[in-house]
Amino acid sequence: MPASHRKRPPHERPAASGGGYLAVGERTAIRLLHRGDEAEFTARARESVALHRPWLFPPTTSEQFAHYVARLEEPARAGFVVCERATDGIAGYATINNIVGGVFQCGALGYGAFSHAAGRGLLTEGLGLVIEYAFGPLGLHRLEANIQPTNARSIALVKRIGFRLEGLSPDFLYVDGAWRDHERWAITSEMPRRGGPQGTVGP
Repeated sequence: MPASHRKRPPHERPAASGGGYLAVGERTAIRLLHRGDEAEFTARARESVALHRPWLFPPTTSEQFAHYVARLEEPARAGFVVCERATDGIAGYATINNIVGGVFQCGALGYGAFSHAAGRGLLTEGLGLVIEYAFGPLGLHRLEANIQPTNARSIALVKRIGFRLEGLSPDFLYVDGAWRDHERWAITSEMPRRGGPQGTVGP
């Protein structure tokens, strides 16, 4: 299998380009989440509780953030922040979990916008950058997004980018105190992306 199609552990992943960004779009850029993001990230998460619940539970405390970052430093995970280029502030976040190499080359995509950035198209562009980076430097072939059927905003987002609906998984994930049904949405590197960024993925 070509080297470009093998999943790379964090210490072998490409370094960030200038400014710490991995990819840059018209209005947003993405970089890896790091421990120095704690104050801004948790403050934005606390501001966004009403927007996120009952679907998303990003860390709102220092203890939760430390645990969150530690998990994202595991070899089979990657965590990103979507930054607004005009301010360099964090507009949202994305994670790729359960990264599997070999003949699968797949990861599970999670994401969320913070309330001050919601409805402005920033996460749509930023998530497009994450996808391009996943299919480029990370060498993945497929990304899956598992979404509760009642989360209309999240479903609309993946539709805009070009994900396809593949089915329903009953009692799939334990969220907010119960096992919840999730729709399975996916995109592969061969599929056309819609509404994505006109950006540069590097290095």
